[in-house]
Amino acid sequence: MGCVSAVPPPRNDSAAQAPEDGAPDTGSPESGGRRSVAVALLLGTLGATVVLLASGRTWARGTAAVGGASLPLTADGRAVTGLPAALAIVGLAALVAVFAVRGRGRLLVSGLLALSGLGAGLAAVLGADGRGALDAEAARTTADTAARVAGLTQTAWPHVTAAGAALILVAGLLALRFGRGWPSMGGRYERDGSPRPRRAAPVDPDRPEDLWKALDRGEDPTR
Repeated sequence: MGCVSAVPPPRNDSAAQAPEDGAPDTGSPESGGRRSVAVALLLGTLGATVVLLASGRTWARGTAAVGGASLPLTADGRAVTGLPAALAIVGLAALVAVFAVRGRGRLLVSGLLALSGLGAGLAAVLGADGRGALDAEAARTTADTAARVAGLTQTAWPHVTAAGAALILVAGLLALRFGRGWPSMGGRYERDGSPRPRRAAPVDPDRPEDLWKALDRGEDPTR
């Protein structure tokens, strides 16, 4: 007959703390914060680039009657409305400024980032027609203030611009939701806002200039 011990077997804490089979591993808050930073930076930068590039493309085409002939006219996004490109630049500046401020300032800058994306998208959608820009081009080309564009057609570039603006908006919403836990660009401060301790520079007692520099810093060179 075998011996029976009264001492319970050692508990495996790692097994006890392991998640149950099938339970999702949500990950740490820090990893989630890093992911949101990367996604916001990617979406904001990509969205602003798309808006700036698409704003320089042809948004609308038409013709103007000149001496019985038809003169083809085109208008790019900046001629139709310069607001999306301007707001994309504001969005880029706000995306950088998010990491330069903390607290309530970060919340305000995140809101500016989201609003710049929203405004750029609305301006692209509302200005997609391009008739006003082509009418002005027709009047300038024909030297007739009453000239109007005919055969007006729109391209897909205003919608591409709106899609890029939507990416900026999503980046701003991510900053509003998760930006409070994002790191700051302040190099002298840790994540908790406390100043980093300064390390004393090594002092060579055989070099008088090191001794004087240590005294100037308020350090005791004899230690």
